[in-house]
Amino acid sequence: MFFFFVGGVTQEVRQVLKQEAGICINCRSPADLVDTNKVLKLFFVPVWRWPGKDQLMHCNNCGLFYPPLLSSDFRPSETLRCQFCDREVDSDFKFCPFCGSAL
Repeated sequence: MFFFFVGGVTQEVRQVLKQEAGICINCRSPADLVDTNKVLKLFFVPVWRWPGKDQLMHCNNCGLFYPPLLSSDFRPSETLRCQFCDREVDSDFKFCPFCGSAL
């Protein structure tokens, strides 16, 4: 007999504490300060929820959760650096013109 277990723990937004409290470190969109729930899912069905320990930043565009301390360290500048080829790219670009990777 074989049994397959499909499940895991994910994070969900419980309450938005402050809208547009920072800038996303991944896609540079506005991010909200939120309280979170951790959710245990079995076969993609939520089974159990419990509150998260800390407040996190949540990007509505890419869905990334990250600590608020990282948002305060991030300072947008006139030029960006590509994370793959490490060349300077203008902030208007969404893709690196040198290597083609997403910024």
